[in-house]
Amino acid sequence: MIRRVFPNGRIPHVCVVGAGISGLRCAEVLAQQGLKVTILEGRDRIGGRVHQFSQQGHLIDLGPNWIHGTDHNPILDLAERTHDTTFSPPEDAKPSLYDELGHLVEGQTAKKHSELVWEIISNAFRYSRENGPSIPPQSSLMDFFRSEVKGKGLNDVSSKLILQMARMWGDFVGEPIEKQSLRFFWLEECIEGENLFLASTYKSILDLIAKGALARADLQISTKVTSFKSNIQSGQPPSVTITTASNDTMNFDEVIVTCPLGWLKRNVTSFSPTLPSRITTAIEHISYGRLEKVYFTFPTAFWLSSNSTGTVTTFFSQFLPPTYASDQNPERWTTECVSLASLPGSCAHPTLLFYFHGPCAQHVTSLIQGLDPASKEYFSRLDAFFHPYYSLLPDYSSSSPDCKPSGIFVTNWQNDEFAGFGSYTTFQASDPAKDGEVQLDKDIEALREGCPERGIWFAGEHTAPFVALGTVTGAYWSGEGVAKRVAEVYGLSGGDESKQGSTGQPMRDELNEA
Repeated sequence: MIRRVFPNGRIPHVCVVGAGISGLRCAEVLAQQGLKVTILEGRDRIGGRVHQFSQQGHLIDLGPNWIHGTDHNPILDLAERTHDTTFSPPEDAKPSLYDELGHLVEGQTAKKHSELVWEIISNAFRYSRENGPSIPPQSSLMDFFRSEVKGKGLNDVSSKLILQMARMWGDFVGEPIEKQSLRFFWLEECIEGENLFLASTYKSILDLIAKGALARADLQISTKVTSFKSNIQSGQPPSVTITTASNDTMNFDEVIVTCPLGWLKRNVTSFSPTLPSRITTAIEHISYGRLEKVYFTFPTAFWLSSNSTGTVTTFFSQFLPPTYASDQNPERWTTECVSLASLPGSCAHPTLLFYFHGPCAQHVTSLIQGLDPASKEYFSRLDAFFHPYYSLLPDYSSSSPDCKPSGIFVTNWQNDEFAGFGSYTTFQASDPAKDGEVQLDKDIEALREGCPERGIWFAGEHTAPFVALGTVTGAYWSGEGVAKRVAEVYGLSGGDESKQGSTGQPMRDELNEA
């Protein structure tokens, strides 16, 4: 363990670059340990990819919507402290599935095939865990699906339906299933337990995490960092000089970089001396997804139908590769949506949330590039693309004003510099002839280790414990974990207060494996 001791009792000064969940949690723990902390944030706000927008009086999350896993999840602890509302679709809820012709697949048929899809996903996780090193690096999750479908002896109709439904996995990772690495698919597994939709949004959780950080750390917003220079002298602790876009320079004893992986990919040359090859290789090899979402708000939730037993509330709808939207979607990209009108109590509002990824996300965001979100052109272009899907929902009528969207807002993370021009970490199949030997789990560990000998550390969802990669929980844990390591460098173990996080519970040790 590195020990750094400063004369005359000088308090070490640590810089946290980025005020997202990872950076805020990191700053809170560092400050609790008695270290001097400065947060530099390029945006004019905190939160990073955890951000909300008010659409017609309804608060919506532009970043994550879900809490991934409920077993010992600190984000769930925070949600309970802030009295947030979570939602788990009923187990007997039948998904609404629309086939390539736009026809609604019969309920039991849709449910049966959905269960088969998730059974194959579960099998793929197990197969990846048990056989990872022997799986060809170019093998994809879609390859596994094809093999499983063939082995089940399904008829042609069911086989085709399963392979089409499998494409929904792209909305979990931000890229098509054909790119998903089977060898490293186990890295996509999350914490055990339920996946909960955060019905009341992440706002209160963000506010609580920020409160703990900003009470003791100095925050400088609209401060874009352009370079990091490690100053290394024999026998002396390192220091780091940061330069900003306004050409200001600041010196720190330690710098923790919580910028997204996509930002690191584009700014790897910002570090001097050049980062070790093990770090640069990791940044190059780990993939970065493109997941976007669009919110359609209507005067009323026209798609909620009623019968003699009460209201039927389908939370999830999936639209398979469409042949009926050839003008808008000639590539036949799939999409899916959830009904926010199905959320509990006051969280419900007449809004459909569509998820879309990869090439589809690139296309949709290009439609509105440079347009004012308040403009008619922005509204009409998005409505034209998604109208073929929401018009299939129950009780839609082209003549009814209730079926015409009154508000539309789409995310645009892949054109956001501070988001790294994308969404979050994913793990894609590789070509050995092009990429050489790729070990994505070791890449994550290399980034997690950072360069402490240079005073450079990394945090963010891309350095998280394996069970939380690509999640808010992972970002939170990564910031907490690296803060503990920095504190240990100075021989700080922390008293009772320093061991308490925003959850009010002792900090968990950073997990290194699933």
